[in-house]
Amino acid sequence: MTEPEPPRGAVYCALVHHPVRDRAGEVITSAITNIDVHDIARSARTYGLAGYFVVSPIGAQRLVVDRILEHWKTGAGARRTPERSQALGQVHPVLSVEEAEVEIERVHGLRPTLLATEARPELAARVVSCSAERTRLATATAPTLILFGTAHGIHPSLLDRVGRVLEPIWGPTDYNHLSVRAAAAITFDRLFAPQR
Repeated sequence: MTEPEPPRGAVYCALVHHPVRDRAGEVITSAITNIDVHDIARSARTYGLAGYFVVSPIGAQRLVVDRILEHWKTGAGARRTPERSQALGQVHPVLSVEEAEVEIERVHGLRPTLLATEARPELAARVVSCSAERTRLATATAPTLILFGTAHGIHPSLLDRVGRVLEPIWGPTDYNHLSVRAAAAITFDRLFAPQR
């Protein structure tokens, strides 16, 4: 029995731990945290994303993800909370964004469109509103990969490959320091929540 072909316009997300920036703007690799893997997976599943990639070139860090997944997919966590097993079943540790792109192309036959989240003002020419991107995604025929940066954001070496950047998330104050898992959940809601 063959698996059904996924929709052509499927949306994926990636949590990028490399290449990201430190406070000085230099390229670094940030550490993977259990809560980011776990919570973004739950949000991605809730909003119907086709998969979630955790990007790190460090093998020991990807092994951390494998251990988290083992607990929730086949270990005690899967037996105790099966709905979390569904969410964590969509998580794929990869060594680069390029590896995620290749995997998406293998599944869909098309390279994904890259969409980034980033608050830097110098990217204003490429910024799109969530409402405009929501409309585009509703009719897209190619897959999309949404990139979320850790540390102080995605490094320019990766951002230079991205055609569109989502508008920053702002609250009613001048404080703008959301956790990446909160930013991902807000972004998914703005892009995919049913219209009421």
